[in-house]
Amino acid sequence: MARFKLILEYDGGPFQGWQRLPHGQASVQGALEAAICALTGAAAQVVGAGRTDSGVHALAQVAHVDLQKDFRPDRLRDALNAHLRPAPVCVLQALAVDSSFHARFDAVQRVYWYRILNRRAPPALENKRVWQIMRPLALEPMQEAAQSLIGTHDFTTFRDANCQARSPLRTLERLDISREGPEVHVWCAARSFLHRQVRSMVGTLIEVGLGRMPITAVQQVLAARDRARCGPVAPACGLYLAGVDYPAQGQTGPQPLK
Repeated sequence: MARFKLILEYDGGPFQGWQRLPHGQASVQGALEAAICALTGAAAQVVGAGRTDSGVHALAQVAHVDLQKDFRPDRLRDALNAHLRPAPVCVLQALAVDSSFHARFDAVQRVYWYRILNRRAPPALENKRVWQIMRPLALEPMQEAAQSLIGTHDFTTFRDANCQARSPLRTLERLDISREGPEVHVWCAARSFLHRQVRSMVGTLIEVGLGRMPITAVQQVLAARDRARCGPVAPACGLYLAGVDYPAQGQTGPQPLK
């Protein structure tokens, strides 16, 4: 058996999320496994670094797969991309790795990027890839409020009711907010996240940016450990899995083709 690490880009819009689902529902994992079966003639399980929700995109999702036949990595990449068409999923890079590599358990950090289009005019080119907020957002209050979320906390307030994680404790390493032209970008990094944690935090910080919630309220909302205190959950369309870090290989971001 040969193990390969795959770096993936996809538009999450047409999918019900990463995880393979019963009854033929479209999933990213299912599309990849179908492409592998078409290429090799054998079923294989693809293991992802994270289970993105329905509608969430990826710039550099990481997965691994074991194949009975060995491939030259660049040929595997190209062959899988041919079989993936027309699904909006592509393999940016395929790498031969040791059989001990595990895309999920070896990851030491996951980086998410949230895009907010902050203007009156609707998105023509980025429809379903950004969350549009038409009213002006005040960045400084959002940035100040975000500081209270960095570090190790009980994130029950920002945890989906159906989250299956054993503990609500998570360590948020990074929560940066910046403006790029008409867009406001939120960058989050942690070893792992609770279900819908990023979208819940973004939705609450938007309330601060719109002046509906004072800066100090975010710390109080976090301390309450009460899901009912969370702001509106930001829509999936603006969220991207931007990269995954591993101890040996370093950061996995969007890779140029060779």
